[in-house]
Amino acid sequence: MARLPYLDVDDLAPEDRELLDRPINLARMLAHSPAGTRAFRHTGAWIRHKSRFDTRLREMAILRIGVITRTDYEYSHHIELGRQFGMSDDDIRAVIAGPEAGELPELERLVLTAADEATEGLSISTGTFEALRRHLDEELLVELTIIVSYYNAVVRMLRSLGIDVEPGYERYLEEFPLP
Repeated sequence: MARLPYLDVDDLAPEDRELLDRPINLARMLAHSPAGTRAFRHTGAWIRHKSRFDTRLREMAILRIGVITRTDYEYSHHIELGRQFGMSDDDIRAVIAGPEAGELPELERLVLTAADEATEGLSISTGTFEALRRHLDEELLVELTIIVSYYNAVVRMLRSLGIDVEPGYERYLEEFPLP
């Protein structure tokens, strides 16, 4: 349940109305701090549009963070986004099951492991990092670290502010219930 009211375009100063170009609940909540929202969106836009990291693997890592933290909002939104970036229903089920379940290719298993470790232990372990080095160059290793760190911050904001899942995304929670 939201801890602050969701803002609408009419609640914002004219120069801030573009913050709700996509009026999802996350944007409507963060709009209480226009400058903070702009800073937050800048990093998110880089991750989505300019990072070299594979988009499907990125979405698998983000979805895994939603699973581990049981953050309905993050989880439901990234099921939809994951599908847009090439995740199949089998991929979604594999992310839910975790890196040790099933027969994932090594890089996918390592990306999920990195998400698990950064979420639960606050750091990617040396062993996982070294294993990832066999698949990723230094730039991509840093980008993966930025992605899992950023989305760990996102889930903490979502949960702290009590941001609700929009009705259009609830169907994903029914289709793929959190364990």
